[in-house]
Amino acid sequence: MAIPNEALQKASLPEISPNHEGKDLIREIETQAVVAQQQINIVKAQIAAKQRDLRLLQLTSNEVTDLPKDTKAYEGVGKMFVSSPVSDIKKRLGGEMNELRSDLSNLEKKLHYLETTHKNSRSHIDQIMRSGGGGSRS
Repeated sequence: MAIPNEALQKASLPEISPNHEGKDLIREIETQAVVAQQQINIVKAQIAAKQRDLRLLQLTSNEVTDLPKDTKAYEGVGKMFVSSPVSDIKKRLGGEMNELRSDLSNLEKKLHYLETTHKNSRSHIDQIMRSGGGGSRS
C-alpha cells in the first residue's frame, strides 16, 4: 500500500509542480489515506465487538465456575438443549476466550499498521504540498 520513495521524490521536485503527474500522485496518496481511515474505523468496530464478546464469555465462565460440580448444565443446540458436564462447558468457554484474545491481538496489529499507513500518507501529502509539488488538494 505504500507509495515508493522514487515517486514521492519526483512529486516533490520543483519542475513537476503544476503538471499532471504530481496531481495524480497526490490523488493516489489521498485515496490511500481515505481507504486506510475507512479500514481503521472498521477494525475499531471489530475490536469493540470482540471485546464485548470476550467480556460476555468471562462473565459466563465466572458463573459456571461458581456452580457446584454436581449441577446439571445444559447448552443450547439449535432449538433444543443438551445436557453437558460443567467441565466440558468450562473447557469450551476457555477455548473460545483464547480464540477471541488471539483475534483481538491480530486486530490490534492490523489497527497499528493502518494507523501508520494513514499517518505516512498524510505526511507525504503535506511534504508534497509544502514543496509546491501538485497544485490544490481535492
